[in-house]
Amino acid sequence: MELTGHPAVTVALCLAAYLFGSVLFALPVCRAWKLPDPRAQGSGNPGATNVYRTGGWAPAALTLALDAFKGWLPVWLAHQLSMPVMAQAMVALCAVTGHMIPVFHRFQGGKGVATALGAGLALAPLTTLIIAGIWLLVMWRWRISALASLVAVVCGPVVSAFLDPETLPLFGLLALLIVVRHRANLIRLAQGRETGF
Repeated sequence: MELTGHPAVTVALCLAAYLFGSVLFALPVCRAWKLPDPRAQGSGNPGATNVYRTGGWAPAALTLALDAFKGWLPVWLAHQLSMPVMAQAMVALCAVTGHMIPVFHRFQGGKGVATALGAGLALAPLTTLIIAGIWLLVMWRWRISALASLVAVVCGPVVSAFLDPETLPLFGLLALLIVVRHRANLIRLAQGRETGF
């Protein structure tokens, strides 16, 4: 029996992706650098931006890389198993959801941008690199991470529609989830109170 097309394999990999996504790497990174808990800083998000605010580029870059890796690895495994694109997209969504609502941290997680980056690089690298380029341009111009993330993820479905139409549902769902997770940032942006770098 061909296991790669079996629903149980997809379910198992989705569960593994969610559990791996539930590991908030910002916390052990901050402990290793003897930094404050990132959830007590800035927006309260356990991600690279808040780690940077207290520890600088080195721990922030490591946090970003690890959070991206936990999105990339399960999708890469799904690809190696020759799973259909939609199954790979489900695995990607589970990894990002794990970061957002982690079972290991009382379902209080981050915003999923770095994990979505890693998952996207495994599933649709060109689309994801263009989205990352949009993030960099907005960040370079305005120096506000939340604004850069919001603009980039909203552009994601448009880019995927042209380059990787099969992945459009994933990028659409990711955009919706990430925008919802940034609702407090949206309010601060509208009020002119969002902090930058």
